[in-house]
Amino acid sequence: MSASKLDPIDRMILAELQADGRMTNVELAKRVGISAPPCLRRVRTLEEHGLIRGYHADVDARALGFEVQVFAMVGLVSQAEIDLSAFEAQCRDWPLVRECHMLNGEVDFILKCVAPDLSTFQSFLTEELTAAENVASVKTSLVIRGAKDEPGVPFDVLEARMEDTP
Repeated sequence: MSASKLDPIDRMILAELQADGRMTNVELAKRVGISAPPCLRRVRTLEEHGLIRGYHADVDARALGFEVQVFAMVGLVSQAEIDLSAFEAQCRDWPLVRECHMLNGEVDFILKCVAPDLSTFQSFLTEELTAAENVASVKTSLVIRGAKDEPGVPFDVLEARMEDTP
């Protein structure tokens, strides 16, 4: 199911759940203007089609003792698909790596990492990341502070696009 096949109620459901995934189905139905049973059917359909991938709590990493956040730009020796996939699989196994994105350009991957302290991150960097097979280079940038961390998509932009589409 693509965004163009979603009706306005489906888009409202997604926007509401993105803002507050803990609300009850009854509350969600009220907010989008339909009754609870069809609302639940729509939510399940959105889940089945992969438009809702999960429900998560937004935890405060620093309050939990993860004081260090680092972006690591990784260059690989080989960009053959088998090597790219192997690196992605390795990233999924590293607990400190919270996000992994393949890029085009000078850098092959950017990783978002968290650690309780610099020494823990340094150990990961030297013993695991730079030592990993096929890794040619790693450049890191320590996050000083974050100005915006907004998950999901901007539904107002989606709605504007839907209005412009004939």
